[in-house]
Amino acid sequence: MLDKEGYRPNVGIILLNLRNEVFWGKRVRQHSWQFPQGGIKYGESPEQAMYRELYEEIGLRAEHVRIVARTRDWLRYDVPEQWMRRELRGNYRGQKQIWFLLRLMARDCDLCLRRSEKPEFDAWRWHPYWVPLDAVVEFKRDVYQQALSELSRYVFRPPRGAADRTRPRPGSERAETSPSEDIDAGSAPF
Repeated sequence: MLDKEGYRPNVGIILLNLRNEVFWGKRVRQHSWQFPQGGIKYGESPEQAMYRELYEEIGLRAEHVRIVARTRDWLRYDVPEQWMRRELRGNYRGQKQIWFLLRLMARDCDLCLRRSEKPEFDAWRWHPYWVPLDAVVEFKRDVYQQALSELSRYVFRPPRGAADRTRPRPGSERAETSPSEDIDAGSAPF
């Protein structure tokens, strides 16, 4: 199923653990790592496709995760011709993706890479949120950067009220000090 511009609808999944690390899967028999992703079937919503792909690729069900956010718009990447299957050449340009940011509400042992007859991944690990994009196939890197950047505000929010604590309240007496006065004698600033 392609749109009129030649892009196949797809979903991408950024799965967070409680330490805000992301699931990073190693492609079967390859030295590349990626997030779970997959096509949207005819009649499926992006959310339905996300839950199906989540189960097929890493064995998690809806009750194992909580949706934190999703990208506002489709993010697109073009697939270089040498990466395309012959039957797709011609009208096919690449993929357009809606990315979901999920929070794992289950245990690590609930993940299973062998739920599908054709597993996507043969290994996985938790990785800091800003994954090294050089481990991702080159033509997907911009979309990964866009998705991580757009969704990062839901991961790294300041605690509620933090902005209020940094500004003096009206009428409060706050002495102004120079940076040198704030450092204890004998302590280094760095």
